[in-house]
Order: sequence, then structure tokens, then C-alpha cells
Amino acid sequence: MQIPFIKYNHQKYLDELAKIEQATDGYQVLYTPKEYRLALLQSIKNASQRIYIIALYLERDEAGQEILQAIYDAKINNPHIEVKIFVDWHRGQRGRMGEAKTQTNADYYHQMKLNHPDVDIEVYGVPVNRREVLGVLHLKGSIIDDTLLYSGASINNVYLHKLDKYRYDRYHIITNKTLTNSMVDYIKHNFLTFDGVQRLDQGQHKTRKQLKTEIKELRQHLTQTNYQFEGNADNTILSVTPIVGLGKGNPLNQVIHHLISQAKEQVVFCTPYFNLPPIIIKDIIRQLRKGKKIEIIIGDKTANDFYIPEDEPFNIIGGLPYLYEINLRKFVERLQEFVDKEQLIIRLWKDDEHSYHLKGIWVDDNWVLNTGNNINPRAWRLDLENGILVHDPNGELRDKFVKELNTIREKTQLINHFQQIQASQFYPKQVHKLINRLSRIKIDKIIKRLL
Repeated sequence: MQIPFIKYNHQKYLDELAKIEQATDGYQVLYTPKEYRLALLQSIKNASQRIYIIALYLERDEAGQEILQAIYDAKINNPHIEVKIFVDWHRGQRGRMGEAKTQTNADYYHQMKLNHPDVDIEVYGVPVNRREVLGVLHLKGSIIDDTLLYSGASINNVYLHKLDKYRYDRYHIITNKTLTNSMVDYIKHNFLTFDGVQRLDQGQHKTRKQLKTEIKELRQHLTQTNYQFEGNADNTILSVTPIVGLGKGNPLNQVIHHLISQAKEQVVFCTPYFNLPPIIIKDIIRQLRKGKKIEIIIGDKTANDFYIPEDEPFNIIGGLPYLYEINLRKFVERLQEFVDKEQLIIRLWKDDEHSYHLKGIWVDDNWVLNTGNNINPRAWRLDLENGILVHDPNGELRDKFVKELNTIREKTQLINHFQQIQASQFYPKQVHKLINRLSRIKIDKIIKRLL
């Protein structure tokens, strides 16, 4: 049963959330993917109790191999460590888009097991829906002992800047036993007790058809779950609140809606794919009309991970960055009066051939949401998402969050007028042809809900 959005009382909703007290020195913000990769490797090496890795995927490239080998080494050095890895069930059994279904990530997990027959590293695939396009495991955050390493990044070369290119994200390290216990308990009670969650490090895997009933049961259950913990903080001290959600009206969607709506002065948020849910657009417009300041930081279309350079073979996936840019241009044109008043600030991030994957919300210097939620219709309805809401009423972490935002802004261009954003008639011919064809049969709206 889905929870309807609670209207008005936005501040009351946030005030009444259960919160976990957070020590200031237990909260660290990193600013580059390389720093995050090194921190993840060091945490794995130093682990003494448990390693829970949760990501959309752990790829079989150099960075993925480095991380998985480090996990095996940690288990070999300390056999008593509890080790579990969770990735999306669909994504783990295929290669990248456009690649043949050979030598998948699951094949790599199995080969690692064969290479280490005396070491049991459990790798699980979580099927959030029967088809990948209808929902994936999009939870973020790896737990190592009592520390949470939270980022929107998956595990591969680009996300972790192992080679020449990087995909920019956010990187927060939070040491908090109550927080990490609640996240581990969620996994134990809501993943490991359901038959739909399958080991991917085994040689044989059940098919989607064989797991039809189990996947349906798992998804239905996940729409009704949240993190369980005893809140020990009030609204006067630094605190964190873990939130998870699946489906329309879920707790994470509620928090995002109320967080934006209760802002007293300003809201800053990042999304890599500009395709906002209707309720968020309404929230933004309502706040602009009240005189509040809204800043949105988006990746340039060339910084989108689906972007295909003009000199490379084009396919339908390569049309997505252009669809997002069309959305953005229409949005800015509609609200140009607020841009003119410097009330609505639009920034486009671009750094050579690197890509942009940031998500999150900063409100009034005292609320910060770390999340993998892209704040788009797919995240709103289809994927299993989570987030960590930080309440910092005394500004104990303010300098770190300000530095994080300023670092993000360094590679951005300010948009002062919608005409700075390329109009669709100037797109490459194959893109223009695709968009026209999609628009004629109205499938562009469906695509933007699913990807």
C-alpha cells in the first residue's frame, strides 16, 4: 500500500522523522573519484568485522578487479570477516549496452570463486523487477565495519577514475554504528530471506521465467519496507536519517518533496538527467513564486554517460542526452523571468570528455540529502532507491558541504537565457530524425519514464 503525499506541513514532516545522532568527526566528505577509490580500498584492507558492498554493478574491468581482489585478500587475511556483495540481478548478467552477452560480470564472479575455492565471498543479484527496464537495484552505500561509504558511483574504471576518464559523483564517509547496523539489518531481513535474491557467483543461474513468482513477491515486499532503528537525536543536534523507497509515494520521494517545499531561503540540487517528476516541477515553481532561490546543477549533454560523439556510430540510447536537453530548454524558457531575476540559477557541468553523475539536495545550509536518486520518473516509480538525510542545525558540517558545492561549481557554465541551450533543429541529422520519429508516435514520453 503506497503512502499518499502529505500536503503542507512540510517542516513538521521533516521534524518528526526519526534521527540518529552523528559525531562531527565521524563525517568526512571527499571531492574526487580517485580519493574515493583509495578510501574504499583502504577501508576494505582494514576491515575487521564485516564488508557489505552494495552497487548497481561491480564490473569486471581493472577497477572492479582491484576492488574484488582486495575483498578476497581481506577475507583470506581474516576468515572471520562477514563478506557479502549485492548488485542488480539483471545488470550482473549482461555486459555494457551494445555488447554481446559473453563474459559477463557474473562470469567473472564465478571465475574468482573457482580461483579461490577455500574462500567464500557471497555475491548476490537482487531482481527488483522481472525486466531491467522496469526497475533495478539502485541502492547506494557500502558498509565496512561501522562505517558507511556513500556514493552514487558503481564500481568500474570510469566511476572510480582508474584510467584516463572519470564520472563525477559525490563521496561521503560516515562512521556511525546505529546507521550501519540499520542498513545491514535491512539487507538481512529484506534481501537474504527472499528466494528471488540469487547468488551470482555460482556457475548456473535461474532464468527470469523460473523466478517470476519470487521476483513479484520480492518487489511487493520492498514497496512496504524502510530502515528500522531507534532514533536518539532531536532537531537541535547533528543527525542522519537513512531512507529507502520503491514505487510512487514512497518515503524517499516524500522526503525529497517536503525538503524542497519547506526551504526558507534556497535549494540547490544536482541531477545528471534533467527529467523532473511533475510534483518536483510544481514544488520548484511554487518556491520561486514565494521568492525563494533555486539552483540546479546538471550535466551538459556531452557529459551525460549516454552521450555518443558525432564521429561514432549512433543508436537510440544516444538520443537520451538530447531529450534531456530539450526538457531543460523548455523548462528554462518557461521560467526565464526567474532566471532574469537571478532567482533561478541553472548551471551546466562539463569537463573535457569526463561525465557527470551527481545527485543530491542542499537546503538552507542545514539540510543535505545524499542519494542515488536521479530525481526523475524512473527513480520516482521503478527503481529501489535510498538516501541519507543530514540535519545540521548548528552548521557543524557546513564548511565541508560548502566546499563540496563549490568544487562541483568549478566546472560549470551559468545559463542566463534559454537560448544558450542548443535548439533541437541544430542537432545532428540522425538525432533530429530520431527525435521526430519518436515524437510522432509519442514514444519519447515513454522512453523518458523508463531511462
